Amino acid sequence: MKHILAVIQAGEESVTGVLAGEALRRAGRETGRTLDIEIRTTQGILNPLPDGAPRKEDVLLLVGANAPTDDALAARADRHLTLEAVLADPGRALAALDDTRGAAPSDTRAPRIVAVTSCPTGIAHTFMAAEGLQEAARQLGYTLRVETQGSVGAGNPLTDAEIAEADLVLIAADREVDRSRFGGKRVYVTGAKPAITGGAAVISKALAEATVQPVADGGSSASRPAGKGERAGPYKHLMTGVSFMLPFVVSGGLLIALAFALGGIHASDAASAGTLAHTLFTIGSKAAFMLMVPALAGYIAFSVADRPGLAPGMIGGLLAANVDAGFLGGIAAGFIAGYAVEGLNRLIRLPRTLQGLKPILILPLLGTLITGLLTVYAIGGPVAALMAFLTDWLRGMQGSSALLLGLILGAMSAFDMGGPVNKAGYAFSVGLIASAVYTPMAATMVAGMVPPLAAALATRLFRARFTAEEREAGATAAVLGLAFITEGAIPFAARDPLRVIPALMAGSATAGAITMVSGVELKVPHGGVFVLPIPGAVTHLGSYVVALLAGTVVSAVLIGLLMRSPAKGEALA
Repeated sequence: MKHILAVIQAGEESVTGVLAGEALRRAGRETGRTLDIEIRTTQGILNPLPDGAPRKEDVLLLVGANAPTDDALAARADRHLTLEAVLADPGRALAALDDTRGAAPSDTRAPRIVAVTSCPTGIAHTFMAAEGLQEAARQLGYTLRVETQGSVGAGNPLTDAEIAEADLVLIAADREVDRSRFGGKRVYVTGAKPAITGGAAVISKALAEATVQPVADGGSSASRPAGKGERAGPYKHLMTGVSFMLPFVVSGGLLIALAFALGGIHASDAASAGTLAHTLFTIGSKAAFMLMVPALAGYIAFSVADRPGLAPGMIGGLLAANVDAGFLGGIAAGFIAGYAVEGLNRLIRLPRTLQGLKPILILPLLGTLITGLLTVYAIGGPVAALMAFLTDWLRGMQGSSALLLGLILGAMSAFDMGGPVNKAGYAFSVGLIASAVYTPMAATMVAGMVPPLAAALATRLFRARFTAEEREAGATAAVLGLAFITEGAIPFAARDPLRVIPALMAGSATAGAITMVSGVELKVPHGGVFVLPIPGAVTHLGSYVVALLAGTVVSAVLIGLLMRSPAKGEALA
């Protein structure tokens, strides 16, 4: 193992420099590394390096954002980090030195970072992750530009010049992001939530672990980074499909609701053909809803195998819809298409002159053949039978069974507030809309509104339990709650999760149970209270409002009873 020399340019921050030195020593002892650490302050040099150091075989780490550019050590340094990065994770700083060549910029300027953030719905986590990374970069003294891939497309899109000049590409996303434009750049991939809760640690880890994204050779292969990070698994692929399916669900659901509002319950009958209401119903049900399952399957396959998987996935999804296999069949077809195309891409080897045929001819053709045959002859029938059973069971739910499902969906919504458990319940409810089962969606959305609304109400009813900043944030949380952005409650849960999260789950479960028992149906998968005034969007509106109020009050009261008070001096007198 190489001998490590560290020079800490502390300047006037002598205490911080000493702390960074001790952190490096402790990390070195724990990992068996040998270190010599010199700390330079305005009062002088502490623990100067041995005479003749650094030698050619030594590894030199330069720490400090204000290292002088004329210092000979700056040109010799194998790695340059800020004091904040070393204090945040000294072990990571040392681990990065194991492979210093090509790992990070070796000059003294701060690394240039570009980032992309995205979440399945493209609303809350997308922008919270962007804010987390931007604030962390500011604290670390790094240059960072973020592209947010939200529900309305890319916000502040990265330019080709910015990508070319970047030292690192950081992708914090819960769905698959197209990485082909980052070919030849160092790329690191993680989820949105780590960027929200620990942006500095994510950036430090990215600088240490990112590796080069392969340059696509004519688009013949699925574009995937060679770098370390969070590996895209089935959950991320599923969430990618759900995120692309949502616009079809929203537009179709609203058009169907408007059709019934204008033409009554007979708007879909053949006798109403030619009327505006019947036309709106046809657009919503025969077009938007018909494309829901193909979009879900297609973009699951796209997430797994990139563009060559898109056509086989969509075709498999359409076949699944045609045999009444519903969203479960679409999910199965999407994964079959994606992994089939990915496997074929690895198995098929062609001369370079024929590589261009793979993405546009060979992979789509063989992928569609495999997916189509398996959907029609293998999975279509059994999944259709399962879907029919599930649909009949959900439609016939009454009493204790409806109560139990409402409790489960409600608790899932508040458990991790936008995390995997929350999104799993949400995806289940959205998928059932394609089968005209709307009660789970009503339970899921009302339960998702409860946590931020309850936190906001608690800041008013139990002021002593909250800091001045939390009380000010209550108004923002209320607005987020009304818009069905459950993540608005995260700041409140973060301070006391063992008490606050159960309190939020209790209220959300209460709200979900009330809507299920009352038979409330919701045809739109997002929008919160802002879609409720639309005629036909929700049935039993009174019961829905009661459920929302009841769940909010239950959680707010439990928060007030269970949450510990802030430390002395944090709250206003």
